[in-house]
Amino acid sequence: MSPEPARQARIALHEGGPPTGVTTTAPPDRRNTSVSTIPAGAVPEVLAVLGSSPRGLTSAEAATRLHRHGPNELPRIGRGQVCRRLIAQFTDLFAVVLLVASAITFVAYWLGRPRDPATLQLALAILGVVLLNASIGFSQEYSAERTAESLQAMVPHTCRVLRDGEHCKLSARDLVPGDVVILEAGDAVPADCRLVEVQDAAVNNAALTGESDPVVRVAAPVPSGPPLQARNCVFMGTDLVAGTAKGVVFATGTVTEFGRIFRLTAAAPRQQTPLQRQVTIMARRVAGLALATGAALFAIRVPSGQPFVDTFVFSLGVMVALVPEGLPATLSVSLAIGVRRMARRHALVKQLLAVEALGSTSVICTDKTGTLTQAEMTVVQVWAQGASHAVSGVGYAPVGQITDAGPVRELLRAAALCSNARLVPPTGRNSWRVLGDTTEGALLVAARKAGLDPTQEEAETPRVAEHPFDSARKLMSTVHRDSDSRFLAYAKGAPLELLARCDAIDHNGRKTPLADAARTEVAAAADGMAGQGLRVLAVARRRVAGPRPSLEDVESQLTLLGLVGMYDPPRPEVRDAVDACRRAGIRIIMVTGDHPLTAEAVARRVGIVRDSAPAVVTGTQMDALDDSGLDTLLAGSSQLLLCRVSPEHKLRVVTALQRRGEVVAVTGDGANDAPALKHADIGVAMGASGTDVAREAAVMVLLDDSFASITTAVGLGRSVYRNIRKFLIYLFSHNIAELVPILAATFAGFPLVPITAVQILAIDLGSDVLPALALGAEPMEPDVMNNPPRPRQERLFSPAVMGRVLFLGGIQALGVCAVFFWHIHASGIPYADFTKRDPVYREAITMVQAGIVVSQFFNALAVRTDRQSVFRTGLLTNPWLLVAGCFGIGLMAAISYAPPLQAVFHTAPLAPADWAVLTALGAVLLVAEELRKWALRRRRTSPKGES
Repeated sequence: MSPEPARQARIALHEGGPPTGVTTTAPPDRRNTSVSTIPAGAVPEVLAVLGSSPRGLTSAEAATRLHRHGPNELPRIGRGQVCRRLIAQFTDLFAVVLLVASAITFVAYWLGRPRDPATLQLALAILGVVLLNASIGFSQEYSAERTAESLQAMVPHTCRVLRDGEHCKLSARDLVPGDVVILEAGDAVPADCRLVEVQDAAVNNAALTGESDPVVRVAAPVPSGPPLQARNCVFMGTDLVAGTAKGVVFATGTVTEFGRIFRLTAAAPRQQTPLQRQVTIMARRVAGLALATGAALFAIRVPSGQPFVDTFVFSLGVMVALVPEGLPATLSVSLAIGVRRMARRHALVKQLLAVEALGSTSVICTDKTGTLTQAEMTVVQVWAQGASHAVSGVGYAPVGQITDAGPVRELLRAAALCSNARLVPPTGRNSWRVLGDTTEGALLVAARKAGLDPTQEEAETPRVAEHPFDSARKLMSTVHRDSDSRFLAYAKGAPLELLARCDAIDHNGRKTPLADAARTEVAAAADGMAGQGLRVLAVARRRVAGPRPSLEDVESQLTLLGLVGMYDPPRPEVRDAVDACRRAGIRIIMVTGDHPLTAEAVARRVGIVRDSAPAVVTGTQMDALDDSGLDTLLAGSSQLLLCRVSPEHKLRVVTALQRRGEVVAVTGDGANDAPALKHADIGVAMGASGTDVAREAAVMVLLDDSFASITTAVGLGRSVYRNIRKFLIYLFSHNIAELVPILAATFAGFPLVPITAVQILAIDLGSDVLPALALGAEPMEPDVMNNPPRPRQERLFSPAVMGRVLFLGGIQALGVCAVFFWHIHASGIPYADFTKRDPVYREAITMVQAGIVVSQFFNALAVRTDRQSVFRTGLLTNPWLLVAGCFGIGLMAAISYAPPLQAVFHTAPLAPADWAVLTALGAVLLVAEELRKWALRRRRTSPKGES
């Protein structure tokens, strides 16, 4: 290709498609949000395409390009999101209704002649409720969206480049397309680069692909294919784990592959949880009912000659009675209790409503590496001299034993010498870790278990030459000088490839010809290991004539030492967690970037796959499916493995499952998981091994990286939902007791309200919040994980719940209406003569408020269970509920007897006989509820999923 056509040609490897046409000499403008294409061709052509040279860019040209393309960084999320979250607290439907009510009350106060201080107190009280709910909701719900900052943090701050032919260090944000970057082992890649020089380089793409196996890099042209499979490129956010390399930058910032994931994450909308949807529906209906009822009563009372302003306040009292002012705060704090419980179980939940959503999870889409497995390759089996030797121990800690280690010591010594990785001992909070290829790290650990010291062996047998691993020949070989100054070559690689280059096999240190029978035996041993899901390597050696033998001399006429089988071990607690999910009716789908055979082997070990032939589908096969075909696939198999998938595939799977009505939880640890984590109903990131972007995109972080913590969190989420239903019954039942006396007084022609709006607020926020919170803290019931997840469309207020609200609320309403009208009639004063200052009226409304508070104490005990007697459960099993109830009664006593509070609430002191009557009414409620439960137990029927 001539220089000029080379300057014009850029072939897109993205999606494995054909050339995308001709571009201009300059790299694409940074503002173009499409993923940049990879320049094809030999190194000179690549440099020509990017307008660069082996000496790099000139400073002047770099400055021009920096101005044109912008800094090499990802956009930061604006501060306005915090303000939007705060404003959102005041746009909640309950908050809007209360704000309107407060505004109307202020207007009524200013229009009144004379102005009634009680009306102003009411307006301020309602506004205070809104501010209280908003502050609690904002402080509990606020979880800053720092995904962009986390992505930016993964980009190295400085890098080494060639500018004006000189080596220099500069900030990574100043990189531009055409810069020549110099990379060494351990360096993070600052931008997407096409490699132009490579020396034994390997890169870890875990942040983009989710798989931690190092991949060898080359500088030569490669066939077209997906960008991340281009072996002559390195990408922003990854790191070089071995060798050295030079690369020319072809994409920076949001145009990079990392930027593509950033855009997917930013574009993925947060999904409403099932509870959010139910609360929204409930708020809309309650607000509509409150407004309609208040307006209807206003329309009834105005024609009867009642003062306009007083009628406004009266109607407002009705509306306030129907709106559960304490519900937002109670819901937020109750969910926060669930958050703290989950945190104690190593599950950090960043959004309160996600706690409940966990309880309705019906599908978990789980990653493999780092989620089900420990992301630490471990040698578990060594085959040598016709025998298999088991290796104990898990991970990189060299703790474990090899069964009869003698025959395999030379094999593991050779494997360790033919490795470039380094095993790093624990330092500070870091445990044993590997620098370099994880497979080679596993070989070093196995050598230590055999009693060898790889560092000492390398010092005694220094390396003098190396032939790096190449995917074509699937081998790596090294040459070493022994103590006698003779030279030994060691090789390791794919069993069939290495076996074809062997003509002998080691038996007790003796070189024996490799006959056909022996070859068959070795191949069968390798197949047996592979059938167990192990990654298998063969190891061989030979003597060579000098320190620089040719590749052909080194990798021919070898003596086979044996085979090594390794795998990434599953986390030990995962199988029990998978079994618990199965019992709970939760489906688990593995979604991984790994090879199908490896994925299936891991899935079988942890119990996700139990059938002989599970459905295994690759990303390429998914591309051939339309939405209907994908829906059929997801519905057709209970045991499904999705392998070799991209971030777009994960996102598409989550969307398809949600389209089918599933509540989807997604686990992941890499940046590639972030879009799906954010779009899922519940995104679950790994806290210890996960990337920052995964943790920020998720709503739950597993602090111990344990899949088992998900199961525990689901159980706690289900318990939270049950408890929410309990305190909703508790809260809404007394709303009926507040509303019915007002309606009864209206239709009976009584000119005043039996309970004022300020008294209602005192009940809702003073007497009811703490018992509701105590109900929200009820412990998890033992059978909570033995039922299937509730349907996504299930209503929070089911017919059974509404029936119970009406039953309990009706009993309370009858009781307080009775004591109010009994007190009014006992005075002998005609209705028309009552005024707000009348002592009898003040005693009567105090009886109503105290009656509701006392009956709610008994109501709180009653709603703790749905069928079982509260006396069998035990009155003292939730002591906080008793404390909260006593607090509410104590507050009511203060409102009744303390003169300052009497002035605010227009109350009067109650006699001991009054309290005795109210206590008897509360006891009637508890007895009636116990009889209802007894009848339910007799019929042996119950609402599905309730205790």
